[in-house]
Amino acid sequence: MSNIDMDKLNGLVGKMLGDLGGAFSVPTGSIGYKLGLFEALHTHGAGTADKLAAWTGLAKRYVREWALAQAANGYVTFNPASDEFSLSPEQAMVFAVKDSPVYLEGAFDLAAEMVKGQPKVESAFRTGAGVAWGESSGCLFCAVGAFFRPGYVNAIGQAWLPALEGVAPKLIAGAKVADVGCGVGFSTLLMAEAFPKSSFVGYDFHSPSIEQANAHAKKHGLAERVRFETAPAKAIAEKDFDLITTFDCLHDMGDPRGCAAHLRTLL
Repeated sequence: MSNIDMDKLNGLVGKMLGDLGGAFSVPTGSIGYKLGLFEALHTHGAGTADKLAAWTGLAKRYVREWALAQAANGYVTFNPASDEFSLSPEQAMVFAVKDSPVYLEGAFDLAAEMVKGQPKVESAFRTGAGVAWGESSGCLFCAVGAFFRPGYVNAIGQAWLPALEGVAPKLIAGAKVADVGCGVGFSTLLMAEAFPKSSFVGYDFHSPSIEQANAHAKKHGLAERVRFETAPAKAIAEKDFDLITTFDCLHDMGDPRGCAAHLRTLL
């Protein structure tokens, strides 16, 4: 112990306690999203734990414990004089406004799904084998889609596509677009909503994601201009696309260089 630098040790322990505090907040934060507690505070404004329980139809004791924990985290605001909880505008951006660029429900779900997938990844360390995207945990792909959606809502049509020279005018006039690695289809559908004269096809090798994507297209009334197909990137045969996009996925493909080279031949 004589060689231990106590300042370094205390710094490391402090960092770990911060990380563990964040990890311990994942379940309660996720409960707040799933049970509508954050949404109720945003909709109704400040209220006591009893009022919050009444708004959500939940048990008072659990709601109060939850609300105090979130106040300690800084996720909600607590006024001890009135015994009321509320969301500041900044807190609402993270916990209640679903189209906010920093709405983070998907991040909480993603953290939880990664923990669920730990045994399979642990086994892969021992064998050197891989863990397929659809096999990691129950709905990791759902959580990833939800995590990226806020960024897509606020950037794809507003900044990313307009930054490409000559692309936006072509999309406005009517273009043929492929969205490769589309997942559950949020990126594809947002492009379709932004450019109603263009047609879109989303590709992903993960069948459950494509099933959800087609359901989303139908729900939003976009099925006539948007279709989704199950296919690995290098197996796509359709050609003559005006634009091919890959959002947050090329680096995860087994052969990124080969996929990019193949997609270029489809333009």
